[in-house]
Amino acid sequence: MKSSLLMLAVALSLAVPSAANAKGCIKGAIVGGVAGHYAGHHGALGAAAGCLYGRHHAKEKQQQQSQVNGQGKL
Repeated sequence: MKSSLLMLAVALSLAVPSAANAKGCIKGAIVGGVAGHYAGHHGALGAAAGCLYGRHHAKEKQQQQSQVNGQGKL
């Protein structure tokens, strides 16, 4: 079971096409890993989910920041 979760986490981390998409992943993986560990010893699964959420959140934040900067130039 643990090895299959580890392989899933590795596969998800290799699915990232570039280093630029990793922004937010480390912080999310740490938080998700800790939460997953305390929620039934599923740290690897929590880290993978946290990484995905962290990337999503960072992308949204970057889009909002670019919209604010784009509107100020008009």
